[in-house]
Amino acid sequence: MAFSERIKNFERIRDYMREFFLYGLRSRSEYGRRSLRSYDDEKRRVESWLGGYMGFRRNADGKNVFLSIDSRAEEHNPLYKAWKTSSFTDGDITLHFILFDILADPGTAKTVSELAEEIDRDYLSGFEEPMLFDESTIRKKCREYTALGLLAAEKSGRQVYYRRTETADLSPLADAIDFFSEAAPCGVIGSYLLDRMEPHRSVFSFKHHYITQTMDSDILACLLDAMAEKREAVIRNCSRTAGRETEMTVVPLRIFVSTQNGRQYLLAYHRAYRRMQSFRLDYITEVRAEDTAADFDDLREKLSSMQSSVWGVSCRGEQFGKEHIAFTVQVGEGEEYIAARLEREKRGGTVEKIDEHTYRFSADIYDTGEMIPWIRTFLCRIVSLEFSNQALEAQFRRDTAAMCRLYGLEPEMRDKKSGETEGNA
Repeated sequence: MAFSERIKNFERIRDYMREFFLYGLRSRSEYGRRSLRSYDDEKRRVESWLGGYMGFRRNADGKNVFLSIDSRAEEHNPLYKAWKTSSFTDGDITLHFILFDILADPGTAKTVSELAEEIDRDYLSGFEEPMLFDESTIRKKCREYTALGLLAAEKSGRQVYYRRTETADLSPLADAIDFFSEAAPCGVIGSYLLDRMEPHRSVFSFKHHYITQTMDSDILACLLDAMAEKREAVIRNCSRTAGRETEMTVVPLRIFVSTQNGRQYLLAYHRAYRRMQSFRLDYITEVRAEDTAADFDDLREKLSSMQSSVWGVSCRGEQFGKEHIAFTVQVGEGEEYIAARLEREKRGGTVEKIDEHTYRFSADIYDTGEMIPWIRTFLCRIVSLEFSNQALEAQFRRDTAAMCRLYGLEPEMRDKKSGETEGNA
């Protein structure tokens, strides 16, 4: 069977592109979830779009294929090419171009019967075995294009006339669309619009350009539709650690996007668990909108009230109450930027100035475990630390001590409750 770069199931190509781009460095034999034939086909398909960005390395296990894209050097996200390659039948593509040739002038309007007659007379009569398009097929295609906004339907008496919609002049918005395509969620929409315009050089460059969220655009669009219509949704969530997929009914409420890594999360109310929960969009493989959620507005208001006590995206402690955390840092001469950063990044916490060189941060958060990476950035200046979550505090101290021993140091940190000095980490 001849290889085709067109795709039928985007979830499959999404899976492979994630393997090549996000995880990478796996050999053909290490990718064991599908057949080697499937691996080869998908690799060739990705290579047909992104050949200039693909590389490989050889080691004892074989050839490891990966994608390497310097987002600072690219004007436009190259991963959008995956969304612009879709499968179609010979009949689909033939009927598409015939319809838009007949209706090229937006002032031309025709019924399905008139379209069928003109197609048979002017387009297919010269073929020995003409492709048959009955009125039912043409009507379905016209309705499909009307729903997409490509055609407009006008009723006159009992007849429905179809005409091509006017093409808007988007050139005055070129820079705005360009920025949207690279910076906004579902930016692939902007990329489609740019394809309809005269090529122009982008005036934007990005220091942090998170292009991998491109692969989650369909999932995001389905969730946004469900939220706009205040519906429940059944999501299929894939656990990368357990290697299995789970279906669950949720009420999608908000989309959170990390400014640190561009990762997108769904914040939703989990019906079965009766609590708020976050889901990574790149772990969701399917979304199906369900019935209207009567309590949508109440749940969204509840989430809004909780957000000041959510450090990242985790609401794990919602049913148990908030956890308290506090730490004190010492700031040396000329290090006022440390205090300024503490104030700037405190989110829902508070910063208290104890004296000229001492500041105390405190917060009540649903899941203080999310704060650990941020707290570590102040580690060499922390002189006291306390958690209401004792297990988390013990783990933090063990991890800090282990790190210090790797560098031949003795960990020191003051226990606020006992006043005993464990040192200065």
